[in-house]
Amino acid sequence: MGVIRAVNISKEKGTRKKNIVSGLLVAGHGLEGDAHAGPGNRQVSLLAWESIQRARSRGLDVGPGDFAENLTTEGIDLASLRVGTKLAIGPQAVGEVTQIGKACHAPCEIRRLTGDCVMPREGIFIRVLVGGPVKVGDRIEVLES
Repeated sequence: MGVIRAVNISKEKGTRKKNIVSGLLVAGHGLEGDAHAGPGNRQVSLLAWESIQRARSRGLDVGPGDFAENLTTEGIDLASLRVGTKLAIGPQAVGEVTQIGKACHAPCEIRRLTGDCVMPREGIFIRVLVGGPVKVGDRIEVLES
């Protein structure tokens, strides 16, 4: 089991996101108010705090949301999950992993600002199966893979 370390949104795609502390995951849509929300398989992006820490150890001045992830997690090896894995998020939401990594925009704002973007290697995407609130400190747990 892990924990939600940040809940992040942005008004535009491909930009750093800001931590809003709490939000609403909407079934079939994503994180309410985020530019990436909508139908499809990449409704919500997740990146592990551990990935951000590795970038920081290389001298990058980055934190939650800087890689354009919606949910910054801690305690789960996201990159090791398989497509189809179900995750319990917060008190009632459920998401399903739809993609591991992604092709990066060439060059995305994050790569221009930080010199690296870990999302293509270590970020994951989910679709929201069951909606619900999510906030910093909530649990995130692998239900099945």
